[in-house]
Amino acid sequence: MGVSTARPEPGIAVVTVDFPPVNALPVRGWYELAEAVRAAGADPDVRCAVLRATGRGFNAGVDIKELQRTPGHRALLGANHGCATAFSAVYDCPVPVVAAVHGFCLGGGVGLAGNADAVVAGEDATFGLPELDRGALGAATHLARLVPQHLLRALSYTARTVTAAELHRHGSVWRVVPPGEETAAALELAREIAAKDGSLLRLAKAALNGIDPVDVHRSYRYEQGFTFEATLSGVGDRHRDAFADRNGREDRHGRGRKDAP
Repeated sequence: MGVSTARPEPGIAVVTVDFPPVNALPVRGWYELAEAVRAAGADPDVRCAVLRATGRGFNAGVDIKELQRTPGHRALLGANHGCATAFSAVYDCPVPVVAAVHGFCLGGGVGLAGNADAVVAGEDATFGLPELDRGALGAATHLARLVPQHLLRALSYTARTVTAAELHRHGSVWRVVPPGEETAAALELAREIAAKDGSLLRLAKAALNGIDPVDVHRSYRYEQGFTFEATLSGVGDRHRDAFADRNGREDRHGRGRKDAP
């Protein structure tokens, strides 16, 4: 369990996230992920990185149960800083990052995929921000990199999800493949990228980041301020408590966890 890195082929690093059962990351998990991505980008022999996950889905966001069992706001602050650090590590990675998405990609998962340079997804993949139902806000910055503006707003207000096929039609998912073939497809794209000159790839990544119309770092931190406001007003805790209580009842009745739809 945790974050691991492999070098399956010359020029390619594969960072794998494994936090069962649903890859809802604890605070330490976000920092581990950030460190792994940074290390991959710092390796002069790496020309492309693949970000993938094991288990039921790519990422279910923040571990809400950790927030519930930690007194005060320490875990919430840690999660928000951890998410910002991990998202920035993907965006600022000196080499291109390909996200291989399967199953659910929610909340923080959208932050990771939205900051990647390319996304390959399984037919079973769904993307969305359940934040409003969890007493929080955030990652609209990154969803805006995957969908058009009005769809972004509708998805944010309703907490609904969109499929990989829908995102492919919008041009934000590079390729949709049968479930279980995401990593192979991501490696295929990474292999094509890694065949290029490493120095030029790093220059290209820096140039593309430099011409982005939105500063993703500042935009996301601005969003997080409203999560703090929701928490301080009490509405955030109320919805997180309701979500945790609902999960607990489902666990006791043997219907499984609902950390993700």
